[in-house]
Amino acid sequence: MRIMRGVKLTGIAAFLLVVLIAVLAAGCGRSGTGTGGKDAYKIGAVLDITGSSSSLGVPERNTLEMLAAKVNAAGGINGRPLEMIILDNKSDETEAVLAVKKLINTDKVLAVIGASSSGPSMAMLEVAQKEGVPMISLAAASKIVEPASERKWVFKTAQSDLVTVSKLVSYLKEKGISRVAFLYMNNAYGDGGRAAFAQAAQKAGIEVALEEKFEAGDKDMTPQLSKVKAAGVQAAVVWAIPPSASIVTKNFRDMGLSIPLLHSHGAGNQNFIDLCAGAAEGVILPLGRLAVAEQIPASDPQKAVLDEYRKDYRQKYGEEPSSFGGYAHDAFWLLAKALEKAGADRAAVRGELEKISVYVGVSGIFRLSPEDHNGLGEDSLVLVTVKNGRWALIE
Repeated sequence: MRIMRGVKLTGIAAFLLVVLIAVLAAGCGRSGTGTGGKDAYKIGAVLDITGSSSSLGVPERNTLEMLAAKVNAAGGINGRPLEMIILDNKSDETEAVLAVKKLINTDKVLAVIGASSSGPSMAMLEVAQKEGVPMISLAAASKIVEPASERKWVFKTAQSDLVTVSKLVSYLKEKGISRVAFLYMNNAYGDGGRAAFAQAAQKAGIEVALEEKFEAGDKDMTPQLSKVKAAGVQAAVVWAIPPSASIVTKNFRDMGLSIPLLHSHGAGNQNFIDLCAGAAEGVILPLGRLAVAEQIPASDPQKAVLDEYRKDYRQKYGEEPSSFGGYAHDAFWLLAKALEKAGADRAAVRGELEKISVYVGVSGIFRLSPEDHNGLGEDSLVLVTVKNGRWALIE
């Protein structure tokens, strides 16, 4: 813009010129404006990229960045680019709240994806609810979305702890195991798993003879495992994520315990196996089909989605994706489908998410509704074990 020289402006004229310059400058510097002058759809994500849950957050961040670039390369959504703003909550609940407030109030995002783990997700959801912003968590705790009548704005893509517990209890009953020990992390994820397992075990006639908790930062769980060894149980169930899940598994093997060791889907990535340094062999847990995608038959409805995600992720990052990245994949595409129909309207996006009655994703076939903001059942999980350092499907 050129300003005339030699002209003296005073009073109202000078004020109006200043305002005009400011408006023009703001327009020229506007972020999120795509080709053709169309504003971008702004989406936020709060992930556990560093801290104790980084093994979850890093593949989720990678996935969101990859998919946003893919969508924009194809022309965006409704001809509008997608702006993905990703913040790190450092695996901390307070940081998660600060991050989601920034995304909503400063960045003005249409929706939020995250967090990676249950504690930060629970901390974030009150903000999303109050501000009327759709939120899709990537964490497991059932209470993140239940009851749906009290979680109007909150959805999630990880299988709920209740679903995972149901799969584990079915396996225990099939094997005739009726007396177990339960070990869990002392946080929201562990607490949710403990409550769900206790309830399901009681209904199934399985005795939880021992419950032992440990902190996420603990480096040695032998005190808890000594009690397991003395309890005379038939199996041990662990509810944790790496690195804790790996530490307790190594301690378990070092102590010579030979009873079956079962884990939750929180241990569902290669990082868990690698940190175990051989101790994970024979561990059993329920996981989504992604972990054993090569062993899934071509007739499975998820097969094409699994293969495409694996191919894209390997090409971009040179490694296999994890179940956690899969949760981000599904959150992204559910949100993209809602945005395509709703446009830049938070309430409309929320409404469209509830209408997605069938979406074939990485984590399962989602059937969302006003009564169910997760939409995944026990059929979204398969039982796997660790064999030769890799996940293997249990037929």
